[in-house]
Amino acid sequence: MKRLIALLVVALFSVGALGAPAAWAQAPKTTTPPAKSDTKAMGHDPIDLNTASEADLKMIPGIGDAYAKKIVQNRPYKRKDELVQKKVVPQATYDKIKEHVVAKQK
Repeated sequence: MKRLIALLVVALFSVGALGAPAAWAQAPKTTTPPAKSDTKAMGHDPIDLNTASEADLKMIPGIGDAYAKKIVQNRPYKRKDELVQKKVVPQATYDKIKEHVVAKQK
């Protein structure tokens, strides 16, 4: 009886091992790198923080009425990262909009 059980266990493992190589094989990775945000692809050039109107700023994804108003009130900007330094927008929002804005000097 023990031999029969042992033989059945060996047989089951053998059958499982024959079908398993296909399951063990890794499929080739076909992931594409994430597309970088491009202002040209969005349909506009980068918006100047120092001259844009509130309506222009609201066209940027992630900028609503409140952030547009704060951006205008805290002008001028030497660099676009001053949005975070002056606590106009949080870092997470800045990370979303930084490809869409510039801070030009006169």
